Amino acid sequence: MTRMNWALGAIALGTILAGSAAAQQGKPAEITIATEGAYEPWNFTRSDGKLDGFEIDLANDLCGRMKIKCNIVAQDWDGLIPSLNAKKFDAIMASMIVTEKRLAVISFSEAYAPTSAAFLVEKAGPLGNLPGTGTTVNLGDDKAKVEGELKPLRDALDGKTVGAQVSTANVAFLDSYFKGVVETREYKTVEQHDLDMQAGRIDAVVAQRTSLNATLAKDDFKDYAIAGPTFTGGVFGQGIAVGLRKDDTELKAMFDAAIAAAKADGTIGKLAKKWMKTDLY
Repeated sequence: MTRMNWALGAIALGTILAGSAAAQQGKPAEITIATEGAYEPWNFTRSDGKLDGFEIDLANDLCGRMKIKCNIVAQDWDGLIPSLNAKKFDAIMASMIVTEKRLAVISFSEAYAPTSAAFLVEKAGPLGNLPGTGTTVNLGDDKAKVEGELKPLRDALDGKTVGAQVSTANVAFLDSYFKGVVETREYKTVEQHDLDMQAGRIDAVVAQRTSLNATLAKDDFKDYAIAGPTFTGGVFGQGIAVGLRKDDTELKAMFDAAIAAAKADGTIGKLAKKWMKTDLY
């Protein structure tokens, strides 16, 4: 073999290997999905240490559709995005709402669930009859309209302390609409702010309605209730989706197709009824 032929052969082999590597990088055979493991019924850790919940079931379903092996691991909420970008795992499924701030640093799949939020208070407490109970406020409506709808609520909450999980749309909601009205106290987990409310250290918590419903299903929360309006749109308006690195475009396409199929054949609806006792869409 001449040097020319050898060189051409080496180039061809290199091209084949590079193409193979690119294909493997583009469509992985195995990925790791991170969840919080502390946000029932979306994701939680059972007494035996195993992860369970709506997103665990959905993740396994989506991985089956994508024909890839998935490992699901728990990660503290506030470390999810930094760890994703550090390549400690490949995707996030942790009831993470798509926001403009998050879109600046990561990408998201098609949404697999909408979201809405509300206040949880003590039934017999001073906030038991918050204005707007039973109504819905769309934060994406005209600003003047939203301000008018929120004024009675702002007056009722003036001087109160409200808990919310750190680095969530719930904190952004309080900062945007109740800054200077309430004292916002941030917690690492929802369990921590629930316990503080039971102990009387805070007056209310704000969280997703589905999470609040799971809290109210517990025997030791029979004296609490959702009060005030349900909030949609605005900081809560873009839905819940799989968090991905910006350069993982092939993986995003795979998740998008799998989520669309799971919506179309009713799988997401069935899982929602199983875990949340309601329809999501």
